[in-house]
Amino acid sequence: MKNDTHFEPAAEIDPATVTGAGKPRARRIGLLALGGVVLLGAAGYGAHVLMAPPTEETDDAYVGGDIVAITSRVGGTVTALHADNTQHVDRNQPLIDLDPATADASLAAAEAQLGQAVRAFRAQRAAVAEAGAEIVTAQADLGRAQADLGRRESAFTQGAVSGEELGHARDALATSRAALTLANAKQAQAESAVAGTGVADNPAVLAAIAQVRLAAIDRAYTAIRAPVAGVVAQRTVQLGQRVAPGTPLMAVVPLDSLWVDANLRETQLADVRVGQPATIRADIYGHAVTFHGHVLGLGAGSGNAFAVLPPQNASGNWIKIVQRVPVRIALDPAELRKTPLRVGLSVDVTVDTHDRSGPFVGASAAPAGGTQASVDGGPATEAAIRQIIARNMGGQ
Repeated sequence: MKNDTHFEPAAEIDPATVTGAGKPRARRIGLLALGGVVLLGAAGYGAHVLMAPPTEETDDAYVGGDIVAITSRVGGTVTALHADNTQHVDRNQPLIDLDPATADASLAAAEAQLGQAVRAFRAQRAAVAEAGAEIVTAQADLGRAQADLGRRESAFTQGAVSGEELGHARDALATSRAALTLANAKQAQAESAVAGTGVADNPAVLAAIAQVRLAAIDRAYTAIRAPVAGVVAQRTVQLGQRVAPGTPLMAVVPLDSLWVDANLRETQLADVRVGQPATIRADIYGHAVTFHGHVLGLGAGSGNAFAVLPPQNASGNWIKIVQRVPVRIALDPAELRKTPLRVGLSVDVTVDTHDRSGPFVGASAAPAGGTQASVDGGPATEAAIRQIIARNMGGQ
């Protein structure tokens, strides 16, 4: 008996069909995971924004600093240059020497004039003594003339002398009186030049001393020194150049006392106060270095207010533009010494405005840019003045 049973071969399972069935599920899981990550990131960012202190930021900020101009106070020829661009100099370090020949000659002339003034004072004091002696002589002559006239008058009444001789005696008395008056006037004139003064406070001697000091100051100006410590920039003077007083020679920039001028929009200034901390990142170092500072003060006006040609908005085509006000940020000198900056570099500034207890305007402080000692002849000049006076007084 024939078996009609027919068995079909089993169909092969397509792996792609099985995998495709699991794709929607895997995709849903991936999207859910991504959504969870996004939600967690958004929640973290929101928490950071809510919990972070309020700040004001700007990238319109630049490094500023003092550019100390080195100028000549006297005219002269440059004989030596002790510093050049990019070199660091210390305070009072020699920078430029001018030819001192002319200044030395002027100082010698002033010292000679001082000696002449001291000798003139001695002569004036001698004139007082001479006038006193002339007074004594005139008084003696006047006494003799009076006695002689008395004798002549007695003799004339007795007829022993003539009238002419009596007249001569009277003329001699008048002459003696005039001589005494002249001697007194000469003494008064001589005393007027020295009365109430010694050699140290005599007007003519003081004037000569002042001339010596002025000449010594001019001599000291021939050696130009650095008023501050910093880096030399913009040297324009050359060796052998003849310079006039006030000629710019070079500049010194103290890199350890720089600051940052952050130009904040006027809409950012409501919470900015003096003393608030700030962080600064310079383009030269990127995010590798962060500088720290604090707000020194806010500018007295916007940049347009102090422009050479300020805008005139009194027209019908006026367009409102948000103004910017410079906010000065002081930098940490220790950080500047470790990682120096340069004037004019671009920086990003973030000001922490959480503490608003500070004032809007900075208080007055030390003189801007520091102080500089007065240049004079020094102790050597004063010692020379005393020696000149003593030498020309002749031990008096």
